[in-house]
Amino acid sequence: MLTRLGGSLVFRSGCYALMLWLALWAESRPSTKLNDVLLNAVPFVEWVDRYNYWLWVVAYIPVALALGWKHLERFTQYMVTSGWVALARGVCIAVTALGPVRGDDVHLGLSLTERWNAFVGLMGLGFFNPDGGARVYLTKDLFFSGHTATTFLLLLYVWRWPALRMWMLVAHVLVVASLFFAHLHYTVDVLGAYVVTGIIYRWRERKF
Repeated sequence: MLTRLGGSLVFRSGCYALMLWLALWAESRPSTKLNDVLLNAVPFVEWVDRYNYWLWVVAYIPVALALGWKHLERFTQYMVTSGWVALARGVCIAVTALGPVRGDDVHLGLSLTERWNAFVGLMGLGFFNPDGGARVYLTKDLFFSGHTATTFLLLLYVWRWPALRMWMLVAHVLVVASLFFAHLHYTVDVLGAYVVTGIIYRWRERKF
């Protein structure tokens, strides 16, 4: 079981790394902004944008750890599934070329060296670079929403436990709402996350 757990963690990490590299490649390309009817109607709230990441951490990490504690085998299955979701997200980002929801396209023309430095920095692999890498804020990793996909997938995996289900359901709704008030994603990014994540979850569950 420990071997399977370790393998699932390595698989997910590898898929995340590939997704990140594809996202950095997408940052360097020309892109197109969308006219989003829902975002046009939702006001931008600066403090929601500032704390959005920490909201995701509070929503995600405790429940993921609780799942590992309650049912290690299901947690292992979840890690592999989340790896596939990350890989699918990287491919979708690479083929959609959506522009930043707000602000300028600041990473257009990002060089290979700059992308590598950003990759090292975002992966926490500073020992591969003397300066530790650059912390780049991604603006075009949009379709589909990682915040939506990760919290939705975890909700599906803990659904059988009422207490975890309720916590994760409320947290998921708050995370998704924060994406709109922070203007982090287009509406299609959120909808796409449900579709792709649901399909991958269903495919994986049929295997078990």
